[in-house]
Amino acid sequence: MENLIQQLRDGRLRPGEGLTFGNHRADPVEHIPFDVQALAKDFQVGQKVSGEPYRFHIKTYGCQMNEHDTETMAGLLAAMGMVDTAEDTAADLILFNTCAVRENAEDKVFGEIGRLRSLKAHNPELLLGLCGCMAQEKSVIQFVREKFPWVDLVFGTHNLHRLPVLVMQARQSQETVLEVWEGPRQTIESLPRLRRDAVRAWVNVQYGCNKFCTYCIVPYTRGTERSRHPEDILTEISGLLHEGVKEVTLLGQNVNDYGVDLDGVNFAELLRAVNALPGIERIRFTTSNPWNFTDELITVIAQSKHVVEHIHLPVQSGNNQILKQMNRTHTREFYLALVNKIRRIIPDVSLTTDIIVGFPGETESQFTDTLNLLEEVQFDNAFTFIYSPRENTPAAIWQDDISMNEKRLRLQRLNDLQYAISLKKNQALQGQVVEVLTEGRSKTNADVLAGRTRTNKLVLFPGSEELTGKLVQVKIEHPQTWTLKGQKM
Repeated sequence: MENLIQQLRDGRLRPGEGLTFGNHRADPVEHIPFDVQALAKDFQVGQKVSGEPYRFHIKTYGCQMNEHDTETMAGLLAAMGMVDTAEDTAADLILFNTCAVRENAEDKVFGEIGRLRSLKAHNPELLLGLCGCMAQEKSVIQFVREKFPWVDLVFGTHNLHRLPVLVMQARQSQETVLEVWEGPRQTIESLPRLRRDAVRAWVNVQYGCNKFCTYCIVPYTRGTERSRHPEDILTEISGLLHEGVKEVTLLGQNVNDYGVDLDGVNFAELLRAVNALPGIERIRFTTSNPWNFTDELITVIAQSKHVVEHIHLPVQSGNNQILKQMNRTHTREFYLALVNKIRRIIPDVSLTTDIIVGFPGETESQFTDTLNLLEEVQFDNAFTFIYSPRENTPAAIWQDDISMNEKRLRLQRLNDLQYAISLKKNQALQGQVVEVLTEGRSKTNADVLAGRTRTNKLVLFPGSEELTGKLVQVKIEHPQTWTLKGQKM
């Protein structure tokens, strides 16, 4: 690994060139470089009769992995000669990049597809496509074919790279073009991307998950774990840094497992390597499973200058019986001991988590255990959800015996507690000066800049747009529950 970094630092290898990294190609999934030149040559859409370009619009739901996939699809479509548009009414192609983790996310997608029926009727040449995790569900495909015949294209998470072919087929077909692979056949490298953020970038290090939590559909929609080769990851990041990116977030359904299907590399070693890349300012990663959050990984985070002090560590429940039924492998005691260890070695760490309420059979006493854990850990933030059964997961066959009203009440109690904790932790920053990576103009106030601390706190402060991409010192004057307002020093 050290030799690889030295080659990049010395300029003997430029971003995009092939690298070698020992004997680690042990995974059964074939890694294939994408031919961008062939895409540009063979799949050009041309222009409309009016002389205007064809336009696309992608609606994205769910996690950062989906956001990253949207950038890839946008890059593929741009290479075909299409132009991105923020307005679906101006688009010639609309894609729904979907999430299947919770039922309400699916309901939103179906509602949007229904809304666009009139747009499709007004413009018969408009192409509508469904992709992402929902497309991997057979019941969803059947439902779409029966209820939404105006959808022209359906494809899954494993054949995203075939989007140009599928778009061309959909333009010529009178029927819905359907191509969903049940499992990954290749990992395609060097796909083009159209990024909307010049300061930050997401980089996949791993795909899929082997944990099979009983409530979770991800292993069925994303497949089992496949790690990208480290040289491909480092080459991609090096290229991003060359373009001016300051912060990268390493993405995986369970990044701790990175390298288990390779020889001679793990996630801690990958973090060390990324930290050594010239030009990197900040490194984040998500998501982590508590069970294999190793001592080596904690040490690397503590010792690496550019790895930030923020860890997202989903606990899901504070009760051991519920955790066992969820197949979460960790216990309450294990989780609390891990938190204490992390805070001992990384004193300024910010911890966030995911929690599910209303899991089948969850009693009031078991829910109280979760509230008590929240109080004990004092998370900086928690992403909280009401349990909803997902088809084909083990938990889906269990009786969903908690009323929706009770689930909502528990969610409100949980959120009320977390909001108070988040506000208290932010108020502790009153008067402090924090380092902020400026991301650009605030979405709600053009006179204000927005950025984040190393601990992932959103900071708003007055300033000029020329500060975008810069690290600045900001004095916190008005801490709130979700934002910190201050003045640049």
